[in-house]
Amino acid sequence: MPELPEVEALREFLDEHLTGRVVERVLPLNVSVLKTYDPPLTALEGRPAGATARRGKFLALRIGELYLVTHLARAGWLRWHDTFPAQPPRPSGKSPLALRVVLEGGGGFDLTEAGTQKRLAVYVVHDPEEVPGIARLGPDPLDEDFGRAEFAALLAGERRQLKGFLRDQSVLAGIGNAYSDEILHFARMSPFKLASSLDETQVTHLYEAVRATLREALARTHGVAAGSLKAEKKSGLRVHGRTGEPCPVCGDTVRSVSFADSSLQYCPTCQTQGKPLADRRLSRLLK
Repeated sequence: MPELPEVEALREFLDEHLTGRVVERVLPLNVSVLKTYDPPLTALEGRPAGATARRGKFLALRIGELYLVTHLARAGWLRWHDTFPAQPPRPSGKSPLALRVVLEGGGGFDLTEAGTQKRLAVYVVHDPEEVPGIARLGPDPLDEDFGRAEFAALLAGERRQLKGFLRDQSVLAGIGNAYSDEILHFARMSPFKLASSLDETQVTHLYEAVRATLREALARTHGVAAGSLKAEKKSGLRVHGRTGEPCPVCGDTVRSVSFADSSLQYCPTCQTQGKPLADRRLSRLLK
């Protein structure tokens, strides 16, 4: 799933390649991705693109006086094309193509989604805050005014485990499954540690881990072409997606806990005092 660093890199890429271009056509190839119908997609045609904004994992493309907002979900992506074939694509339930934006003068981009679980979402709105998912977002963890005190206030009274706390978009916008694993590895904390159990020193350490992990990922993705962002993300991950590999910090074997529709990765030595976590929901440390 694209998370804050990758979506921010896409925003930078679109600012460079899309701003000032005029939308010629918008082709919906999978109507299930459209979550709004008024204004229609055709209202974007003939309008110039302005700056692109990011809200958590959402991209908000300014087009004329409207916004084309998208959430790429788990398997969605934005693919830029300098040129398109003369023959437009045909809608197909088996194709990963969901939406195509064609620009005057040639080229544009596709929104695609792999797999059978179709969760990619597209909205046409007058204001990004009209999108329910954006309206519910918590603070951006890299905002200049999001300090340690604000982070501590979010943790106060929080009864969930750290993994779930970090992934909740209404708490912190933009962190998903991969970077929550990376943050907790950086902080040397168990994903199942209760958020409310952190002392003041641990709160500071976790806050610094959030900022450092995301900033490091942003630095790696800065200037990377849209087509290379997925590979760049994977290459920079220390534990997520690396089950069975050695931890780059201590050399212990990275382990995994599987859930119904996701999994987490961690290092026992770095994060759980050398004890493996039971591979089941709401696991406790094995005795």
